[in-house]
Amino acid sequence: MNVFIDTSAIFALLDADDDNNSRAMKIWKELISQQSTLVSTNYVMIELFTLLHRRLGLAAARMFQENVFPLISVRWIDESFHHAGVAAVLAAGRKKLSLVDCVSFDVMRHLGIRTAFSFDRHFREQGFDCL
Repeated sequence: MNVFIDTSAIFALLDADDDNNSRAMKIWKELISQQSTLVSTNYVMIELFTLLHRRLGLAAARMFQENVFPLISVRWIDESFHHAGVAAVLAAGRKKLSLVDCVSFDVMRHLGIRTAFSFDRHFREQGFDCL
């Protein structure tokens, strides 16, 4: 199964104090044991690395980079995906809908991925199944 990996899920996985930590751990173990194909974007990876470094410190960012990042197939965003994401954010006119999210939705649709490992309600609002 192909599963899109979002910032909210991996952050919850690595932050023991996150409200979703235990659920994230359970889902992560299932995904790994099922040998699911884990897909994300470089935009999500940048957002996640920055969040981990700021909130949990360099050790958490290093643990992500060494132990989690190698398990994810990263789609590198080109100019057309970037412009489509910007257009989607501007058209939506919602403060809390991010460029990273809109690019993620577009990549998921393009790749035919219907399932996201995410705790972000925007994925469900866009019609995706969330683990």
